[in-house]
Amino acid sequence: MTRISVELIPRDKNHILNNIKQVKEYFPIADTINIPDLMRFTLRSWDAFQITFPFYTHSIPHIRAIDINPNLPLPGHDLENLQEILIIQGDPPSDFNKHTYPNTTESILRRYRKELPHIKLYAAFDPYRRSPKEELEHISSKEDAGACGFFTQPIFDEKMLELCMDWLHNKTVFWGLSPVIGPKSKSYWEVTNKVIFPHHFETSLQANINFAKRALQKVKEMNQNAYLMPLRVKLTSYLPPLQKIF
Repeated sequence: MTRISVELIPRDKNHILNNIKQVKEYFPIADTINIPDLMRFTLRSWDAFQITFPFYTHSIPHIRAIDINPNLPLPGHDLENLQEILIIQGDPPSDFNKHTYPNTTESILRRYRKELPHIKLYAAFDPYRRSPKEELEHISSKEDAGACGFFTQPIFDEKMLELCMDWLHNKTVFWGLSPVIGPKSKSYWEVTNKVIFPHHFETSLQANINFAKRALQKVKEMNQNAYLMPLRVKLTSYLPPLQKIF
């Protein structure tokens, strides 16, 4: 059965509660919320989980491997309702006073598998930052370390989506989709995430909705999962047209 998640940024409690209300009203097909862990906000993803869980029992906080202190309990160890997490490597913080640790995604996956074996573990798949061969080797090593599925970086090209679906044909995957509105947003993805957009890519809201519809239809046909990352758009504008796919 296809699962549909919406990624909600945990700016603060009131903000995330307002977004949950909008998702419930305008995109009721969503059965999951995934929560990034962003260093510029004080609300950590596993704390935000306690806000989202009463509304979405399938709430998936992101855990940054480089933030995990090897001498402290794992994030979420005291959350009895926590069922799933996504472990990412994490980009180095812009604040040089922020301490990080030389962990890898694989080492943190192994810690969770050993210390909290009841939690389902996901890892990341990124088709843009490495060669396909390197990325698929990383996928294999993450599976060996305990990952049972993957969340992709957002994909912006139907041909790329089909190619990646072929590469990951036998795996549990949440395919990422995110609107790119205007040239600044497009430049962000190109510079920060090394995305190569197709030459015909359009940055209007309607073009992004049209692409998301086609991508979600493909996900539905393949009986896979998706997550929507509605950055810099109103949830009430982006989500309702996509509801019709399901």
